Amino acid sequence: MPEESTTPDLVELVRGAVAAANRRDFDAVVSFYAPDALVDTTRTVGVAPRGRAAIRGLLEEWMGAYEELEWVAEAPVDLGNGVVFAVVSQKASPVGVTGYVRQREEWVWVWVDDLIASLTIYPEADIDEARVAAERLAAERG
Repeated sequence: MPEESTTPDLVELVRGAVAAANRRDFDAVVSFYAPDALVDTTRTVGVAPRGRAAIRGLLEEWMGAYEELEWVAEAPVDLGNGVVFAVVSQKASPVGVTGYVRQREEWVWVWVDDLIASLTIYPEADIDEARVAAERLAAERG
């Protein structure tokens, strides 16, 4: 009987983290992150929180601005060596506003020991830069 892989499916872990965010289960979301993880949103919202508490604070603040919010990781790709890339769409209804806003970004996750060590978010206009950066990062970690 062949041995089953003990390597986690990083794409499934990404989907789990996104699903937890969509449920607004902040405890579950931060449990996917390493204690000293970094979320680099300097290209989009201008901050780079480090650590679970700071990441949770950013997430709570962001989601608090919306009555409804849903993220969808469109076809995440495991590039190897702990790096996952996906285009992530966001559909949200801001508090006090009728209607929805939509945006797309590119997210690059780096996983270490089954936890997110870093997440870098790129604006949609930088999709090519994000993909190249993710592929280079995966190669460098190999």
